[in-house]
Amino acid sequence: MPPAVALPATSFLAIDDLLGGQGVLASIPRSALDWVAVIRRGIPAAAVDALTRLTRLSQAELASAVGIPERTLARRKREGKLNSEESSRLIRLARVVARGEEVFEDLDATMDWLKSSNASLGGTTPLSLLDTDIGAEGVMDTLGRIEHGVFA
Repeated sequence: MPPAVALPATSFLAIDDLLGGQGVLASIPRSALDWVAVIRRGIPAAAVDALTRLTRLSQAELASAVGIPERTLARRKREGKLNSEESSRLIRLARVVARGEEVFEDLDATMDWLKSSNASLGGTTPLSLLDTDIGAEGVMDTLGRIEHGVFA
């Protein structure tokens, strides 16, 4: 069996913290493969509330960022669980927020950056690109360039 792929540990908010921690997720994934299992099972809908609370995103902003209609999110909250695709999208947002916090060393600065238009992203806001994998990759790449002092 190949070794598990470890996600980088940080002293900042981790992905699981952003999603409500052990109280919401039941167990804390320790590797990328653990996250795959969590996604396949579906994340508890309470993770949406945890993420909106910590990031101070409105329900509408979060729904738009993950490409899930607000009515669907409301229904999932009633049902108690997101499906695997929705879970994957929510984790994608949490990963970007966690990475932004590593780069900017401040959650408020990260959220301000995510909501501000960015020339290197075609003048769009990073948050508006997170509804697709390719958009999220572009945002993560831009964060990497900022971290390394390359014009972004």
